[in-house]
Amino acid sequence: MFQHGETVQSKAWEPELGHGRHHRARLGFILMSTDLAAEADFFAMAPAGVAVHITRLKTDDYTTNETLARHIDHMADAAARLQPDTKPQVISYSCTSGSIVIGEERIMAEIKKGAPWAKPMCLVTGVVDALRELGAKNIVVGTPYLDEINTAEAEFLIAKGFNLLDIQGLNLTTGIEFGCVTPAYWKSFAQAIDRPDADALFLSCGGIRALEVVAEIEDLIGKPVITSNQAQFWSCLRRAGITDQLTGFGRIFSLPGAAISPA
Repeated sequence: MFQHGETVQSKAWEPELGHGRHHRARLGFILMSTDLAAEADFFAMAPAGVAVHITRLKTDDYTTNETLARHIDHMADAAARLQPDTKPQVISYSCTSGSIVIGEERIMAEIKKGAPWAKPMCLVTGVVDALRELGAKNIVVGTPYLDEINTAEAEFLIAKGFNLLDIQGLNLTTGIEFGCVTPAYWKSFAQAIDRPDADALFLSCGGIRALEVVAEIEDLIGKPVITSNQAQFWSCLRRAGITDQLTGFGRIFSLPGAAISPA
């Protein structure tokens, strides 16, 4: 029995050290401070043995091209805060519209500056990866964004080689509004904007609750549906060498990511 004034002297123990809870891969994500959806989506999709590390980027809760452009100012610092001791294999900037407005190369350079040990990524890179993996050429896009952002997204997708049959936005202004649109609404909105000549439908924005109904939408419209968080997470997994075929999150997870180089 320990008595007041004594000094603790432990026995000589030899603890068994493993590779940790997340021995397969570690993924890092830079989220907006206003994002209400992505964190839950990532943890829902994470396979056993895969870590999800998250940091938040201070964000104006008024989403325009101008406010999105300012995200780059703190990108390197945000990347540096993502578990530097365990060193995630992949770190992704989790904003669709911000990725487009700022540009993939510039974002990845800043992430690499803050976390030189990680493979840099951004959300739209994952979207393009997923659409190409599906062989989708003709696409329809639905977003929560203002039309100034929709216009920038349309130009981006055309430049990537896709035929944009239509893009429709809800013209909401804040990230909080984005996250409060119900999954049921995204399901009905997707059916309303789908076209028979579309190879795939893309619901754009990391802050919306589309992942929760993506499998239902695919069943209803009979074609692949891409959501921002789903595509980003799938691409990050494949880049980290994780090829698990997950169910319940869309057809893309049945595909190996053959064109994606592991991190």
